[in-house]
Amino acid sequence: MKNSLNKSQIERFSRQLVLKNIGAKGQKKILSSKILIIGVGGLGCPAAESLTRAGVGTIGLIDDDIVNLSNIHRQSLFSSKDIKKSKVSVAAKKLKEINPHTKIKTYKLRLNKNNIKDIIRNYEIIIDGSDNFKTKFLINDYCIKYKKKLITGAISKFDGHIFVFDFKDKKTASLKNFYQENEISDHTLNCEFEGVLGTTASIVGTTQANEALKMIMEIGQNLKNQILIIDLLNLSFRKVNFKKKKN
Repeated sequence: MKNSLNKSQIERFSRQLVLKNIGAKGQKKILSSKILIIGVGGLGCPAAESLTRAGVGTIGLIDDDIVNLSNIHRQSLFSSKDIKKSKVSVAAKKLKEINPHTKIKTYKLRLNKNNIKDIIRNYEIIIDGSDNFKTKFLINDYCIKYKKKLITGAISKFDGHIFVFDFKDKKTASLKNFYQENEISDHTLNCEFEGVLGTTASIVGTTQANEALKMIMEIGQNLKNQILIIDLLNLSFRKVNFKKKKN
Protein backbone atom coordinates (compact mmCIF):
# COMPACT_ATOMS: atom_id res chain seq x y z
CA MET A 1 0.00 0.00 0.00
CA LYS A 2 1.36 3.38 -1.00
CA ASN A 3 1.93 5.97 1.69
CA SER A 4 -0.51 8.42 0.12
CA LEU A 5 -3.75 8.27 -1.83
CA ASN A 6 -3.66 9.19 -5.50
CA LYS A 7 -5.75 11.97 -7.06
CA SER A 8 -8.45 9.57 -8.29
CA GLN A 9 -8.81 7.94 -4.86
CA ILE A 10 -9.03 11.31 -3.14
CA GLU A 11 -11.87 12.35 -5.45
CA ARG A 12 -13.70 9.00 -5.36
CA PHE A 13 -13.67 8.75 -1.57
CA SER A 14 -13.74 12.47 -0.77
CA ARG A 15 -16.94 12.30 1.30
CA GLN A 16 -15.44 9.56 3.48
CA LEU A 17 -12.06 11.21 3.79
CA VAL A 18 -13.51 14.33 5.42
CA LEU A 19 -14.87 12.24 8.30
CA LYS A 20 -12.51 12.70 11.23
CA ASN A 21 -12.83 9.02 12.19
CA ILE A 22 -11.65 7.93 8.73
CA GLY A 23 -9.36 10.32 6.88
CA ALA A 24 -6.51 9.06 4.70
CA LYS A 25 -5.34 6.62 7.37
CA GLY A 26 -8.72 4.91 7.59
CA GLN A 27 -9.19 4.88 3.85
CA LYS A 28 -5.87 3.12 3.33
CA LYS A 29 -6.99 0.44 5.76
CA ILE A 30 -10.16 -0.03 3.72
CA LEU A 31 -8.19 -0.23 0.47
CA SER A 32 -5.98 -2.99 1.84
CA SER A 33 -8.78 -5.03 3.45
CA LYS A 34 -10.07 -8.44 2.35
CA ILE A 35 -13.68 -9.42 2.99
CA LEU A 36 -15.48 -12.65 2.10
CA ILE A 37 -19.25 -12.55 1.54
CA ILE A 38 -21.03 -15.88 1.81
CA GLY A 39 -24.32 -15.82 -0.09
CA VAL A 40 -24.98 -13.29 -2.84
CA GLY A 41 -28.64 -12.80 -1.99
CA GLY A 42 -30.77 -10.36 -0.06
CA LEU A 43 -27.98 -9.64 2.44
CA GLY A 44 -24.91 -10.28 0.33
CA CYS A 45 -25.93 -7.95 -2.52
CA PRO A 46 -26.29 -4.71 -0.50
CA ALA A 47 -23.28 -5.65 1.65
CA ALA A 48 -21.09 -6.20 -1.42
CA GLU A 49 -22.28 -3.01 -3.09
CA SER A 50 -21.66 -0.86 0.00
CA LEU A 51 -18.20 -2.31 0.56
CA THR A 52 -17.23 -1.88 -3.09
CA ARG A 53 -18.34 1.76 -3.04
CA ALA A 54 -16.34 2.29 0.18
CA GLY A 55 -13.19 1.02 -1.54
CA VAL A 56 -12.56 -2.40 0.02
CA GLY A 57 -9.50 -3.84 -1.70
CA THR A 58 -10.58 -7.46 -2.17
CA ILE A 59 -14.05 -8.96 -1.95
CA GLY A 60 -14.78 -12.67 -2.26
CA LEU A 61 -18.25 -13.84 -3.30
CA ILE A 62 -19.55 -17.36 -2.64
CA ASP A 63 -22.81 -18.64 -4.16
CA ASP A 64 -23.67 -21.58 -6.40
CA ASP A 65 -27.12 -20.31 -7.39
CA ILE A 66 -28.53 -18.57 -10.45
CA VAL A 67 -30.75 -15.48 -10.52
CA ASN A 68 -34.48 -16.19 -10.38
CA LEU A 69 -37.35 -13.78 -10.95
CA SER A 70 -38.38 -14.07 -7.28
CA ASN A 71 -34.91 -12.83 -6.20
CA ILE A 72 -35.08 -9.43 -7.81
CA HIS A 73 -37.35 -7.66 -5.32
CA ARG A 74 -34.73 -7.94 -2.56
CA GLN A 75 -31.38 -8.78 -4.21
CA SER A 76 -30.22 -5.35 -5.28
CA LEU A 77 -27.45 -6.27 -7.74
CA PHE A 78 -29.78 -8.15 -10.10
CA SER A 79 -32.31 -7.12 -12.73
CA SER A 80 -34.74 -8.94 -15.01
CA LYS A 81 -32.11 -9.37 -17.73
CA ASP A 82 -29.97 -11.41 -15.30
CA ILE A 83 -32.47 -14.27 -14.85
CA LYS A 84 -30.86 -17.73 -15.14
CA LYS A 85 -27.35 -16.26 -14.96
CA SER A 86 -24.83 -17.12 -12.25
CA LYS A 87 -25.26 -14.83 -9.24
CA VAL A 88 -21.53 -14.47 -8.55
CA SER A 89 -20.76 -13.72 -12.20
CA VAL A 90 -23.45 -11.05 -12.50
CA ALA A 91 -22.54 -9.52 -9.13
CA ALA A 92 -18.84 -9.40 -9.97
CA LYS A 93 -19.49 -7.61 -13.28
CA LYS A 94 -21.74 -4.98 -11.67
CA LEU A 95 -19.38 -4.40 -8.75
CA LYS A 96 -16.47 -3.83 -11.15
CA GLU A 97 -18.59 -1.23 -12.94
CA ILE A 98 -19.11 0.55 -9.59
CA ASN A 99 -15.43 0.45 -8.62
CA PRO A 100 -12.98 -1.11 -11.09
CA HIS A 101 -10.19 -0.97 -8.50
CA THR A 102 -11.81 -3.44 -6.10
CA LYS A 103 -10.57 -6.97 -6.75
CA ILE A 104 -13.52 -9.37 -6.96
CA LYS A 105 -12.96 -13.09 -6.48
CA THR A 106 -15.84 -15.44 -7.27
CA TYR A 107 -16.54 -18.93 -5.95
CA LYS A 108 -19.43 -20.58 -7.78
CA LEU A 109 -19.94 -23.34 -5.25
CA ARG A 110 -21.86 -24.33 -2.15
CA LEU A 111 -19.79 -23.87 0.97
CA ASN A 112 -19.12 -27.09 2.89
CA LYS A 113 -16.60 -28.61 5.29
CA ASN A 114 -14.42 -29.77 2.39
CA ASN A 115 -13.83 -26.34 0.83
CA ILE A 116 -14.35 -23.77 3.59
CA LYS A 117 -10.81 -23.94 5.02
CA ASP A 118 -9.05 -23.09 1.75
CA ILE A 119 -11.38 -20.16 1.11
CA ILE A 120 -11.83 -18.33 4.42
CA ARG A 121 -8.17 -18.39 5.41
CA ASN A 122 -7.46 -15.76 2.72
CA TYR A 123 -9.84 -13.19 4.25
CA GLU A 124 -9.80 -11.19 7.48
CA ILE A 125 -13.54 -10.55 7.79
CA ILE A 126 -16.36 -12.93 6.89
CA ILE A 127 -19.87 -11.65 6.17
CA ASP A 128 -22.45 -14.41 6.50
CA GLY A 129 -25.50 -13.87 4.32
CA SER A 130 -26.46 -17.54 4.12
CA ASP A 131 -30.06 -18.70 4.54
CA ASN A 132 -29.73 -21.90 6.56
CA PHE A 133 -28.45 -22.78 10.02
CA LYS A 134 -26.28 -25.68 8.89
CA THR A 135 -24.15 -23.27 6.86
CA LYS A 136 -24.22 -20.60 9.56
CA PHE A 137 -22.94 -23.02 12.21
CA LEU A 138 -20.26 -24.31 9.81
CA ILE A 139 -19.06 -20.74 9.18
CA ASN A 140 -19.17 -20.01 12.92
CA ASP A 141 -17.05 -23.06 13.76
CA TYR A 142 -14.36 -22.38 11.17
CA CYS A 143 -14.17 -18.70 12.04
CA ILE A 144 -13.53 -19.73 15.64
CA LYS A 145 -10.88 -22.21 14.54
CA TYR A 146 -9.01 -19.70 12.38
CA LYS A 147 -9.71 -16.66 14.62
CA LYS A 148 -11.60 -14.69 11.99
CA LYS A 149 -13.94 -11.74 12.38
CA LEU A 150 -17.50 -12.77 11.55
CA ILE A 151 -20.60 -10.69 10.87
CA THR A 152 -23.74 -12.82 10.68
CA GLY A 153 -27.10 -11.59 9.43
CA ALA A 154 -30.55 -13.15 9.22
CA ILE A 155 -33.87 -11.84 7.92
CA SER A 156 -37.51 -12.89 7.92
CA LYS A 157 -40.69 -10.92 7.24
CA PHE A 158 -39.98 -7.42 8.62
CA ASP A 159 -37.32 -8.58 11.07
CA GLY A 160 -33.53 -8.72 11.04
CA HIS A 161 -30.84 -10.10 13.36
CA ILE A 162 -27.16 -9.13 13.28
CA PHE A 163 -24.25 -10.63 15.23
CA VAL A 164 -20.62 -9.45 15.22
CA PHE A 165 -17.83 -11.73 16.46
CA ASP A 166 -14.07 -11.20 16.72
CA PHE A 167 -12.70 -14.63 17.49
CA LYS A 168 -9.20 -13.34 18.18
CA ASP A 169 -10.74 -12.33 21.51
CA LYS A 170 -11.10 -15.47 23.65
CA LYS A 171 -13.94 -13.86 25.60
CA THR A 172 -16.11 -13.50 22.51
CA ALA A 173 -19.29 -15.57 22.50
CA SER A 174 -20.32 -17.43 19.35
CA LEU A 175 -23.49 -18.07 17.38
CA LYS A 176 -24.00 -21.35 19.21
CA ASN A 177 -23.94 -19.56 22.56
CA PHE A 178 -27.02 -17.67 21.42
CA TYR A 179 -29.05 -20.42 19.76
CA GLN A 180 -27.76 -23.28 21.96
CA GLU A 181 -29.16 -25.85 19.53
CA ASN A 182 -27.58 -27.84 16.73
CA GLU A 183 -30.82 -28.42 14.82
CA ILE A 184 -33.02 -25.40 14.05
CA SER A 185 -35.76 -25.20 11.42
CA ASP A 186 -34.59 -23.22 8.40
CA HIS A 187 -38.17 -22.03 7.85
CA THR A 188 -37.29 -19.08 10.11
CA LEU A 189 -34.67 -17.95 7.57
CA ASN A 190 -36.36 -19.04 4.35
CA CYS A 191 -38.07 -16.22 2.47
CA GLU A 192 -40.02 -18.77 0.43
CA PHE A 193 -41.86 -19.94 3.55
CA GLU A 194 -41.95 -16.83 5.72
CA GLY A 195 -41.70 -14.01 3.17
CA VAL A 196 -39.62 -10.85 3.54
CA LEU A 197 -39.88 -7.20 2.58
CA GLY A 198 -37.06 -6.16 0.24
CA THR A 199 -36.14 -3.15 2.35
CA THR A 200 -35.52 -5.44 5.33
CA ALA A 201 -32.81 -7.24 3.38
CA SER A 202 -31.24 -3.98 2.23
CA ILE A 203 -31.11 -2.49 5.73
CA VAL A 204 -29.63 -5.60 7.35
CA GLY A 205 -27.09 -6.22 4.56
CA THR A 206 -25.97 -2.60 4.57
CA THR A 207 -25.65 -2.68 8.35
CA GLN A 208 -23.42 -5.76 8.06
CA ALA A 209 -21.21 -3.80 5.65
CA ASN A 210 -21.14 -0.87 8.06
CA GLU A 211 -19.99 -3.13 10.89
CA ALA A 212 -17.25 -4.55 8.65
CA LEU A 213 -15.95 -1.07 7.83
CA LYS A 214 -15.89 -0.16 11.52
CA MET A 215 -13.91 -3.32 12.28
CA ILE A 216 -11.42 -2.55 9.52
CA MET A 217 -10.79 0.95 10.83
CA GLU A 218 -11.17 0.02 14.50
CA ILE A 219 -13.68 2.78 15.20
CA GLY A 220 -16.96 2.99 17.10
CA GLN A 221 -18.65 0.26 19.08
CA ASN A 222 -19.47 -3.23 17.90
CA LEU A 223 -21.92 -5.91 18.99
CA LYS A 224 -19.56 -7.98 21.13
CA ASN A 225 -21.66 -10.58 22.97
CA GLN A 226 -24.85 -8.88 21.76
CA ILE A 227 -27.44 -9.36 19.05
CA LEU A 228 -29.02 -6.43 17.25
CA ILE A 229 -32.72 -7.13 16.72
CA ILE A 230 -34.44 -4.99 14.10
CA ASP A 231 -38.24 -4.83 13.82
CA LEU A 232 -39.00 -2.68 10.80
CA LEU A 233 -42.77 -3.13 11.01
CA ASN A 234 -42.77 -1.28 14.34
CA LEU A 235 -39.49 0.55 13.67
CA SER A 236 -37.64 -0.67 16.75
CA PHE A 237 -33.95 -1.45 17.17
CA ARG A 238 -32.70 -3.16 20.34
CA LYS A 239 -29.63 -5.00 21.57
CA VAL A 240 -29.79 -8.18 23.65
CA ASN A 241 -26.81 -9.45 25.63
CA PHE A 242 -25.70 -13.07 25.71
CA LYS A 243 -22.65 -14.75 27.20
CA LYS A 244 -19.99 -17.19 26.16
CA LYS A 245 -20.65 -20.50 27.88
CA LYS A 246 -18.31 -23.36 28.60
CA ASN A 247 -18.64 -26.51 26.46
